[in-house]
Amino acid sequence: MRIEKKWRLGVFLFGLVMIVLGACNAFCPPQAGGADFTNSIGMEFVFIPPGAFIRERKLIAHGGSPTEGVGRAGTCTVTISRPFYLGRNEVTREQWCSVMATRTMPEGADLPAQVSWNDAQEFIRRLNAKEGHARYRLPTEAEWEYAAGAGVGVFFFMNANAHLSEYAWFKGNSGLEPSPVGQKAPNPWGLYDIYGNVWEWVQDWFGEYPATDETDPVGPSVGTGRVARGCGWKDDPTFCQSITRSSNAPDVRFDFIGFRIVLLPE
Repeated sequence: MRIEKKWRLGVFLFGLVMIVLGACNAFCPPQAGGADFTNSIGMEFVFIPPGAFIRERKLIAHGGSPTEGVGRAGTCTVTISRPFYLGRNEVTREQWCSVMATRTMPEGADLPAQVSWNDAQEFIRRLNAKEGHARYRLPTEAEWEYAAGAGVGVFFFMNANAHLSEYAWFKGNSGLEPSPVGQKAPNPWGLYDIYGNVWEWVQDWFGEYPATDETDPVGPSVGTGRVARGCGWKDDPTFCQSITRSSNAPDVRFDFIGFRIVLLPE
């Protein structure tokens, strides 16, 4: 009897510890040196440490020849001085409906939400209000590019021709439609669909990069188009790399543009 009672007590205490740990993961705010985090609606965030990357100042501009670029030739160093959390996946239709209180769930709950830049801002505003803070936002263009390369570079999988299809959905393997998030391999920092599937809105206005090294750049103060990064399901594989950028008006919606979001530590 005593052994049975001790066993039951042990099971109870183990269960209690698991409940407490689960509650902490859901409600304890992420810290600057913290591990990955899951928020109140099940969105997973990957911890991105500070660091730097070499930026190609003459980038591939989507919509023109792959040899055309935007920005002066050469490279510069971009430093990200503060850690942040970045969504493990592109925001899904199910997550979109949860935050936006949409009554009708569209087909393909785990497909990426395809929205305008303005739509993404409204989603972020409501999610911040839901959780009682203001730490969600779109990544800056520099944050996105830094996280995409995962400290390794443009092609973290080394040989793009041989391995791109393992990581990305593009014109050659997508069936010309978006795919459920998280089906391909992640980059070295655990980010899925960072290339391909849908383009991803970032915070910046589109413009030419400056000629000097930068720390935590936020892009031009004004503009006519917002930047999207990462390539999409209808694009040639040439564009599926972290040096490709696109520009679109913030109020337009295309079925090949979505977004993922940043969560700032306290």
